[in-house]
Amino acid sequence: MRLVKREDINKSVSIRIRVMAIVIAIVIAGLFLVTLGHNPIEVFGGMIKGAFGTGNRVRQTIITAIPLLIAAIGVGVAFKMLFWNIGGEGQIFMGAFGATIVALNLTSLPKPVLLLVMCLAAIICGGLWAALAGVLKVYFNTNETIITLMLNYVALKFITLLQFDLLKDKNAMGFPKIANFQDNAILPRVFGVHIGWIIALIIVVVFYIFMKHSKMGYEIAVLGDSTNTAKYAGININKTILKAVFISGALCGLVGFIQASAVSQTLSTEITNGAGNTAIIIAWLSNLNSIFAVIVSILFAGLTQGGAYIQTAFGIPNAAASVIQALILFCVLASEMFVRYRIDFRRVK
Repeated sequence: MRLVKREDINKSVSIRIRVMAIVIAIVIAGLFLVTLGHNPIEVFGGMIKGAFGTGNRVRQTIITAIPLLIAAIGVGVAFKMLFWNIGGEGQIFMGAFGATIVALNLTSLPKPVLLLVMCLAAIICGGLWAALAGVLKVYFNTNETIITLMLNYVALKFITLLQFDLLKDKNAMGFPKIANFQDNAILPRVFGVHIGWIIALIIVVVFYIFMKHSKMGYEIAVLGDSTNTAKYAGININKTILKAVFISGALCGLVGFIQASAVSQTLSTEITNGAGNTAIIIAWLSNLNSIFAVIVSILFAGLTQGGAYIQTAFGIPNAAASVIQALILFCVLASEMFVRYRIDFRRVK
């Protein structure tokens, strides 16, 4: 028995595999709930209700989905050329840092101008943070997976230093926090959700067109398929890598701006809420397609919001709710392997 890569992925087969994975996940999670003394149907219904049951819950799910979506598109740009940017968390932190420095020091600017400058600062900081790994890859052939992963911890410790020392709010009575933003540094709301959802949808459309129909999108795709083909086509490989990695980090930096301005309204070590790591999974499940990423991000956000709801509605412990989420996630991820590979039971001669 061995795994063999499918040469041609049949769409109907891939759909059946994914549906089967979801069914298996529900069955396993249901058995787990039975052992806890809960009715699985009621709990699963509660998860849906907790994520989409009321207008306010839908809005909260959308707010949770926004950073996941933008960050997934961001890391997806790098993944498309097989540059493994695992540093979304750190890039979000640095984007939030750039936005915070502007928000705390340019308070006299009019709101539209201040928000624009904050956004630009976040994009630059996130992009440059990712570009560190790009430069090391291009000129020293380092392993970008390790570098971007380690930069996450550097960024986290840097934000911790700011929160506990360098930018600690003197009016917080000794509590380790950074001062809250003023009103002119906070993103406005549209239909009860901060304007980040509009930014996210614009990014979805722009990057779908960018990856499918632009010259650079073509270069990124060719580079991901084959370095030799890229060289033969006359593509400047080093330049393409650096530009794509900067764009990847810039989008994650934009997430930092949105989270700092619209959600936390300050900078803290909790600002990412794991969005950079979750974005990696979303990018792969959406097949690096920004349109599909919208659906996957909303489903992930719904899983998170629904998991939080069943804790209070059914008295399910936090750890048990996390296990249910993990079981569903594991089965869905496992299905992706069987979409790309098949089991061959023939004896190797």
